[in-house]
Amino acid sequence: MSRPEDTLAADVHYDDVEARKYTTSSRIQNIQASMTDRALELLDLKSPSMILDIGCGSGLSGEILSAVPEDEGGPHVWVGMDISASMLDVALQRDVEGDLLLADMGQGVPFRPGTFDAAISISAIQWLCNAESSETSPAGRLSRFFNGLYASLKRGGMAVCQFYPKNDVQKQMITSAAVKAGFGAGLLEDDPETKNVKNYLVLTVGSSAVANKGGDITGVVQGMDNVDVQDHRRKAKSGRGDIKKGSKIWIINKKEQMERKGKIVKATSKYTGRKRRIQF
Repeated sequence: MSRPEDTLAADVHYDDVEARKYTTSSRIQNIQASMTDRALELLDLKSPSMILDIGCGSGLSGEILSAVPEDEGGPHVWVGMDISASMLDVALQRDVEGDLLLADMGQGVPFRPGTFDAAISISAIQWLCNAESSETSPAGRLSRFFNGLYASLKRGGMAVCQFYPKNDVQKQMITSAAVKAGFGAGLLEDDPETKNVKNYLVLTVGSSAVANKGGDITGVVQGMDNVDVQDHRRKAKSGRGDIKKGSKIWIINKKEQMERKGKIVKATSKYTGRKRRIQF
């Protein structure tokens, strides 16, 4: 079965017809509500908070945020951003309570540093793994998004991003980009080994987010089944001094740095880093 992100950009795919079809589907409404509730459970907010909804669409998740009762820490105030003007138009027609912004998350998160207490994203960030033109790259888009998200959250803030990776490569790409931006990252799978598997990337900004749980992301997901905590920063630090300048590993690392800046680099091949023979 084809995935929409493999064929069209999100703002093109979600035109007026698709936006209305998506919003009025009772099946999608139920799934969206369930995943938003799960994200809130993982955030575990104790008081009314300022939340960013990334890829908010027509406001289905935002409605859940607005409806959280006082005894569960709500209601929350939220701001939604989405690349689809048609989706946001439906949200306006539905008179959602949150403020709405038309923006491409692949170009960053355009808010002042420390604006939000928390952030959620439901079924959106996998779109960042697809480049829409030769001038953009998935690595660059992911880097701009996670760096912008990190800056927009208060120290001690958290984000939960539910997403549908196409494969393990995309899962690794997304998680690594988040860690490189400075987040503590834990990956939670609901319904693993089934076609209905749902991935939740749990992100923390600074140790104060989990200060009462051991000061690490593992405290956030402690006791949960099917949790895979990944910390690439420790792996990156170990053995860093052993990399020789000009070697294949050094060149690949340089290419990754350039991609994170949104630049186009030549593909790595078996000839990358290979010394040429001297010609006489």
